[in-house]
Amino acid sequence: MVYTAFKVSGFPKNRVVGMAGVLDSARYRTFLAEAIGVAPKDVSAMVMGIHGDNMLPLVRLANVSGVPVTDLLSIEELDAIVKRTQQGGIEIVNHLKTGSAFYAPGLAAVEMAEAILMDSKRVLPCAAYLDGEFGFSGCFLGVPLVLGAGGVERIIEFQLNSEEREAFAESEAAVLKQMAATGL
Repeated sequence: MVYTAFKVSGFPKNRVVGMAGVLDSARYRTFLAEAIGVAPKDVSAMVMGIHGDNMLPLVRLANVSGVPVTDLLSIEELDAIVKRTQQGGIEIVNHLKTGSAFYAPGLAAVEMAEAILMDSKRVLPCAAYLDGEFGFSGCFLGVPLVLGAGGVERIIEFQLNSEEREAFAESEAAVLKQMAATGL
């Protein structure tokens, strides 16, 4: 959707941004908090990549007030949370019974709009057009970025380990497949 908005609008890449990372990261933080028994606002965790089964919840960087989640949960628990995060949208839709998940996307949109309108320079995981960042170009993927009055003011790039890089490449492949299907 964000690629289509970019192509159709003609806006510069910094003015087109997708919300899946904000939405998915909120779900990820909530699932981690629930498993650990803490408030979600005390969990720092991020999801990168595509919205869907090929998203990349970054276990390595997730923490509770600086304490790595890997010290608080077993590998099996973390794997289950990653899987639940990747399939979180379906879980919500199944609970609602009708329609789609709309509460969390609405909150994500508000969080992003506030960052832009208030020029707060929030660091949020959003879908941004990559032009070499993380070694990828020509598509929108969820990455940490600074969101302010200038839209996507900069992408915060860091080293991915080999497992994360492979998962991120799978996200890119899924996005490129979707882009090809749009015919744009």
